[in-house]
Amino acid sequence: MAAALPHARTLGIGHDDLVRSRLRRAELNISKTTLVAITGAIAVGALLIWRATSPSGPTTDHIVDVTVPELSAQAAYGEDLFKENCAACHGENAGGTEQGPPLIHRIYEPNHHGDQAFLIAATQGARAHHWQFGNMPPVAGITTRQIQDIVAYVREVQKANGVF
Repeated sequence: MAAALPHARTLGIGHDDLVRSRLRRAELNISKTTLVAITGAIAVGALLIWRATSPSGPTTDHIVDVTVPELSAQAAYGEDLFKENCAACHGENAGGTEQGPPLIHRIYEPNHHGDQAFLIAATQGARAHHWQFGNMPPVAGITTRQIQDIVAYVREVQKANGVF
């Protein structure tokens, strides 16, 4: 503190003024920290309230009836790949299960989840953001070409079911 006083004197600031200035800056920092803590607590509280008021237990609201149209050659190959790699969670015809959401849903239309989103989800996994199934793990051993075929299948089935 003594080293700061000669500098303060050259600026014409007294010891008390310097101490008050430092206290005001400390109060602002405490206020910002407190504000961040309060905001975080409110966000966590809102999340807990939302979770508590959401329907609990298994429901079948997310499972949709799917009509599979006559498929192109690429989509037919994609259908086989889908059944091998995706159907356990997303349902035999992408209509959803208790383990995963339906892909034949407006959430997955091309304008909201483009084809690249399917590639990223299959190769890198996906964070849960529309449904409460948890995060999607990457699909082991699947190639980009196979994902393209699966997407062709999903898009043809989406179109046949009025998703887009």
